[in-house]
Amino acid sequence: MDKIPLNYEASEGDTHKQVTGTMPSEVVQCLENARFLHLATCTDNIPHVSLMNYTYLASSPYSTRPLIVMTTNPASRKMTSIVANPNVSLLVHDWVSHRPPTQSRRPSGGSPGPDHRSSLASLLLNLNTSAMSSISATIGGSARLAPCGSEEEKYYFEKHLENNTFAEGEPPFRQQNNRAESGPAGHFVAGEEVRVIVVDIRDVRISDWKGTVRDWAFVADATLANGTA
Repeated sequence: MDKIPLNYEASEGDTHKQVTGTMPSEVVQCLENARFLHLATCTDNIPHVSLMNYTYLASSPYSTRPLIVMTTNPASRKMTSIVANPNVSLLVHDWVSHRPPTQSRRPSGGSPGPDHRSSLASLLLNLNTSAMSSISATIGGSARLAPCGSEEEKYYFEKHLENNTFAEGEPPFRQQNNRAESGPAGHFVAGEEVRVIVVDIRDVRISDWKGTVRDWAFVADATLANGTA
């Protein structure tokens, strides 16, 4: 059997599981730093993954639990899946990832050849990389649609819009087919037909770059000592 590198741990079941009423600080940092997350939904045993803009809220007037807000067009596949099956999984990380160069380009294109950087460029790259988070977080939760036209929907939409409006003072929209969208795939949608997705966070799995895995489960109205049960 090949030797397993670093600190590989079996990921079946709960690993070093802790019960808490607050989000682990390293996950909060990751959520605050990252630009997108991956939303996984499933219906009729067919999984679907979407790259999404999002907003993390530690709590809100409508929930004491930490949650994540996203928006979608009501005709999207993700919305159909959420209506049929509210159980979702989210993956977020804030490190810069790229495929290492290989010695030669493969016939299909593959990776570029070795990158001969200067020592200064390599130093700056390493400094930038070290400043990023070294974890990824897999978040399990229950997704729901904020009631259409409600104050709750308005609240979450405004928070989401505020979080996705940048220095230029304009939200990241682009006009296409009479509908405002953002990014290359239009993951943040604005308009009369937009629906707000709210994910109540249920559990989190943290994996670091060494392969160490930790599990956290959230409980509501529980008596916790120093943040853990």
